[in-house]
Amino acid sequence: MSLPEFIALMAFMTSLVALSIDAMLPALDLIGQALNSPEPQQTHLIVSLFFFGMALGQLYYGPYSDTKGRRRAVLSGLFIYLLGTVICLMSQDLNWLLFGRVVQAFGVSGPRVATLALIRDQYQGEAMARVMSFIMMVFILVPMIAPVVGQAVLEFFHWRHIFTLFLLITVTLGFWFFVRQPETLPPERRRIFSWSDLAKSSKYILTHFEVMGFTVAMGIIFGAFLAYISTSQTIFQSIYQTGDLFPAYFALLAFSVGFASFANGMLVMRHGMLKLSKLAMVGLFVGSIILLVLCVNTAGKPPLWQLLCLLFPMYFCVGILFGNLNSLAMQPLGDMAGLGAAIIGSLSSLLSVPVAIFIGQFVETGVTAIAMGFVGMSLLAYILVTLASKQRTSM
Repeated sequence: MSLPEFIALMAFMTSLVALSIDAMLPALDLIGQALNSPEPQQTHLIVSLFFFGMALGQLYYGPYSDTKGRRRAVLSGLFIYLLGTVICLMSQDLNWLLFGRVVQAFGVSGPRVATLALIRDQYQGEAMARVMSFIMMVFILVPMIAPVVGQAVLEFFHWRHIFTLFLLITVTLGFWFFVRQPETLPPERRRIFSWSDLAKSSKYILTHFEVMGFTVAMGIIFGAFLAYISTSQTIFQSIYQTGDLFPAYFALLAFSVGFASFANGMLVMRHGMLKLSKLAMVGLFVGSIILLVLCVNTAGKPPLWQLLCLLFPMYFCVGILFGNLNSLAMQPLGDMAGLGAAIIGSLSSLLSVPVAIFIGQFVETGVTAIAMGFVGMSLLAYILVTLASKQRTSM
């Protein structure tokens, strides 16, 4: 494939995660009412438990993609994702829908892990960060469009047909991948699966201070961001009463993250991943401090225009961090790219879910918890990245 087609396919494959989350956001209240959810915190689990399922799936698909190849990991994962989507489509209570979401997430981990490893098979270092930035740019455009798509489905159809849309898109992506993407891990480079080798490789990754430092930093930053995503409908529609304009405000902030990924692709070859990451964390910390001060002075509800003016540059910093921290964590892993992507993705997801749930439970009448979450997580992430980078330079 040409590089533009490769980037497009990888971007749309990885964006299935964002689509599965953000297209659901306008429907959360309707789903809660239809399935008799007693309080909004339970419907937030439709978002947060998705990442729990991904954490489990990535642990499975990492070794699987290293032993069976990238193509089998992607295609089998898409099949399981389709199964989970059917469960969600047919569910009659919230517990079954949440179970379907976990199955969906487990399946989507196949393309999530295998595409990262597939990219690592062909690119390294700053070149990988550059490709990842362009992929992230397309990846972030999906959250801009997905809530609008979900809102449009609700205008003309039942909320269940959001899952029908997932079915159609997944079948299309699977066919495109099957026809156009060759295997990038030939049989002679595949790892023969054994529990002892898995334990040895996992121990190497989990005790690699540099890898873990960047991974934990990525997980806690994403946890603060996931808290915003899972409570975004509450923030914009319940607290700020924006009504049907919720997708537009969500898209505006998603554009900030996408634009940051594009800018990172332009800057990373010149300035490097580490320098950009540190600058982004400083910017995120400063922005969240200002937001926290505003929240203290306004009982947690600053004027909407002030909130947007602060969140836009804050999420620009988050966009800089997404591609770079993942690439920094993957950098030392070489032929263990599949297992490395699995452990990095799984651990960062497992860290993000409790962070998001903890912050999200305090978002009821204001956004103070969101501001405090970013203050704490950005400061802690900066410390971790600094320590990891010192370990990197001393090796």
